[in-house]
Amino acid sequence: MDKTIAAVSISIEGGKEPTVNCRVGPSTFNRVDSVMGDTAASSGVRVLELHEWKEAALSLAEAFAEDHSSMYFLETPDTVHWTEQKKWDLHLQMMEYIVYAHLLKGLVVSAGPNYDCVGLWMPPGENMDDYMTIFRSGMWRLNWQLSKEGKKRFFEEFLPLLHDTKSQVLAERDDDTWYLVYLGTRPSGRGKGYARKVVEHVTGLADAEGRACYLESSNEVNRIIYGKLGFGLKKNVYLQRAEEHVELDIMVREPIQKKAANGIVRVM
Repeated sequence: MDKTIAAVSISIEGGKEPTVNCRVGPSTFNRVDSVMGDTAASSGVRVLELHEWKEAALSLAEAFAEDHSSMYFLETPDTVHWTEQKKWDLHLQMMEYIVYAHLLKGLVVSAGPNYDCVGLWMPPGENMDDYMTIFRSGMWRLNWQLSKEGKKRFFEEFLPLLHDTKSQVLAERDDDTWYLVYLGTRPSGRGKGYARKVVEHVTGLADAEGRACYLESSNEVNRIIYGKLGFGLKKNVYLQRAEEHVELDIMVREPIQKKAANGIVRVM
């Protein structure tokens, strides 16, 4: 799910990395690095490694601190007695969980000198729904950390809605598409072109492979930004358990084809 400014995390005791032995599968990173390593170096974009999970998560948490879809699970009728600090801590922990999961199974890309913009991508054919990834990342802790209503919103409404919508929109291409799950720029890094670099790092690869890119966006302003990057609006869906419904834009970017001098169409 996209968020051009936002968050989810890992409740790790003492703020330490999980004690479970985790190994990142090299297939995804090797494939991306071999194709786009030179491009990343020249553009200032980096593919992050596992040990950078906390820095990347903090950046996304700051980016999505006021995002309606991120707060949807925390600002519920049964959390009115929670302090703002408790809500922030869980917001950050949720971001840590999802960043860690993407470092294990997906691709985490950053631009800017201080993790200013972070993008979480899930490559074609990959997902973070398997039990081992859920355990390693800490996502399982949300069953105890979220309030009763927060759990219903997250597990019974939000996740099924995103899964079903992606399947409906992409149809037979569902497992053959790059998925921009989160894209966030912390306030101090906005307006510097970092988000464009993070997106184009992967859309360039998607073009070379002839694959589409997919995202959900919770900010109406982002519709214009993504439109300039080649994404088109396909439909809108809504989170409806709160008094004010939260709207999500569903957007898809088709691979760009360029015609060579000899007239042969090439996917770029």
